[in-house]
Amino acid sequence: MNTAGHTDAAGLDLIPFRGVRYVPEQVGSLAAVTSPPYDVIVRPDGLLHLESADPHNIVRLILPQATSPAARNEQAADTLRSWLREGILAPDAEPSLYVYEQRDSEILQRGIIGALRLSEAAEGIVLPHEDVMPHVVEDRAALMRATSANLEPLLLTYRSDSGGASEGDGGSDGGAPDARAVIERTAERAPLLSTTTEDGFQHRLWSVTDPAEIAEIQSDLAAHQALIADGHHRWATNLRLRAEHPSPSAWDYGLVLLVDTARYPLRVRAIHRYLHRLPVSEALAALGDSFRIRTVEGPLGHALDALAEAAAKSNAFVLAGDGAFHLVDRPSPDLLARTIPGDHPEAWRTLDATVLHATLLDHVWRIPDTPDHIAYIHDTAATVEKAERDGGTAILMHPVREEVVRDLARQGVTMPRKSTSFGPKPATGLVLRALAF
Repeated sequence: MNTAGHTDAAGLDLIPFRGVRYVPEQVGSLAAVTSPPYDVIVRPDGLLHLESADPHNIVRLILPQATSPAARNEQAADTLRSWLREGILAPDAEPSLYVYEQRDSEILQRGIIGALRLSEAAEGIVLPHEDVMPHVVEDRAALMRATSANLEPLLLTYRSDSGGASEGDGGSDGGAPDARAVIERTAERAPLLSTTTEDGFQHRLWSVTDPAEIAEIQSDLAAHQALIADGHHRWATNLRLRAEHPSPSAWDYGLVLLVDTARYPLRVRAIHRYLHRLPVSEALAALGDSFRIRTVEGPLGHALDALAEAAAKSNAFVLAGDGAFHLVDRPSPDLLARTIPGDHPEAWRTLDATVLHATLLDHVWRIPDTPDHIAYIHDTAATVEKAERDGGTAILMHPVREEVVRDLARQGVTMPRKSTSFGPKPATGLVLRALAF
């Protein structure tokens, strides 16, 4: 395990690693072997689409298909070993940090991929903001044990304090360490890879191997803390596996993408809920007069505009699944007082996700938060389509601002799980971290 440039600072400790990447000559195209993160793929259609895109698509590692969990994990491990042996995947020659860029017609995002020293939330270095589901952590842990690899990076955000180089700036000219200057300087070079995925995003990746540039990045990051934007279950998985291995070891680190949101603000979107066993008519009837209920005209975009307008004034949701859109807002203050725990900050008590889970799911509808009752879906249209096809209820959410998320995380307060979707998320398959290299 390479630990060049390791520091003992109380902030972020990012080290280079030998990235494992697809060999372009061995696959149809880099775009065809990538996928979204494992929890964003809409099963089964999305999974089948990715599997058929290329026989070596990364989905065969992150979501292997077999008759049992043990068989799935062993299949992923066998596939990874086979692809390395056959030269489909290969480790880079030397340890690197990687500058990663995502760009479409609306957004440009750049960050640094590296191996980050793991830390508990109480240390205040990496801040979670959502709870996790134990069964998902165990599932991911079993896959990581079998493959001994970080198959996809977490998305973490940090905020530079002040200054820093702007795009195209040549560097920090001997001043304070500036990771942004290294990122922008690196992005002027020829990339290791460049590909455009079917969602319209162009992805570019560069390696940073110069010891001075690595040291500058590390010194800058050592003064910062990070927020987990996407990947709470993978972070919890990394912590669990670290505890299973004597330190020091490669298991002390996890694969992350760090984005400075003072320079490159992320999109924050909602994650919607689908209630498998509750028809829309029953959901609305159970609300009684405790919420205001209005039917809003479609199409979906118009309904979301109405949701955004209502969410600026009170807790608000759109229920769908019966061919119409039902805007539910203005909850009864008495109902909230009886159902929302009072031992949390007001910013937490007034979250839509808090009201949804504590008031609606737990109290009004009495629905357990288990996979056979609730599905969490990132894609808005897919949530509505599933409800209309299967007869359940889609609950469309309005996104939370990043500042609210960060402020709660700094207070040590976690939001209900799957409260936010930060993006753009890194494509899975551009660079892996095998713990043996």
